[in-house]
Amino acid sequence: MATRDYKREYAIRSKKDRDNRQHRRVARRLLQKRLGIKRLRGKDVDHKDKNPRNNSRKNLRVQSKSKNRSNNY
Repeated sequence: MATRDYKREYAIRSKKDRDNRQHRRVARRLLQKRLGIKRLRGKDVDHKDKNPRNNSRKNLRVQSKSKNRSNNY
């Protein structure tokens, strides 16, 4: 079984992808503070305009994982 070279994989991934991932994490933490952790169990945080960098209060909503991950945007 071959081992993965995580350092190489991280270097290949673009900075934009890493930044978007970071902003998605921030959005989840914002909603956890606002709504509480229990309301987010088994759910995803969705950006209405599909821009993960826009974490304004009006742009965030909670959706089921199946509905949010089936969007092909």
